[in-house]
Amino acid sequence: MKEEALQELEQQLAKCRECKLCEFAKGPVGWFGCAETPIVFVGEGPGGVEDDYGCPLIGPSGQLLDKALWATKMTRDRVITTNIVKCRPKGNRTPNIAEADFCAQRWLEKELEILQPQVIVALGSVALHYLGSPDMRITRDRGKWFKTRQGYDCIATYHPAYLLRLADPHVLNHAKWEVFYDLEAARKKAEEAVPDYKFMSEEKTDLFKLFKKR
Repeated sequence: MKEEALQELEQQLAKCRECKLCEFAKGPVGWFGCAETPIVFVGEGPGGVEDDYGCPLIGPSGQLLDKALWATKMTRDRVITTNIVKCRPKGNRTPNIAEADFCAQRWLEKELEILQPQVIVALGSVALHYLGSPDMRITRDRGKWFKTRQGYDCIATYHPAYLLRLADPHVLNHAKWEVFYDLEAARKKAEEAVPDYKFMSEEKTDLFKLFKKR
């Protein structure tokens, strides 16, 4: 049922031309993963590689996320990854609050309504501001549990793109451990809610085998 509902929603998303972001993108980028998962990872929006392949978090940030998931006993095919904004902003800029609200209210909310996740992981400030509140700060509020407006349990952590920008090896190492603990906490909370769910496949998911350039 959930898979069918997501497929129907994806067909609707493919036709979306409701805001100006679509003018600079090859097309909307939806979600990827298992519809039955109790855990959903929400990033900010597609970058260039995501726009090329039509898959969320498939570029360098996504490859780093895959490593973090593997370290915390999860794989991409057993969770859901998605974004606040579905079309790549021109120049890979960060979407503003108005763009995030406009898009997420139309698409992310429908995704979550179908999925009914036990846990949401907000990756970075854009996701945190939408799922939490605009006055929350990723540097201050990461690793803390809060309820979204819709009542979902949510924890925020650094977006992998942030880790890729860190030049100081000591700062980077510390931030990576913070992400590890945040993802581990998210998995454990989801496991408590759905103890029989399998969060990890035997191998990492090769997204480039599943998606081709469009």
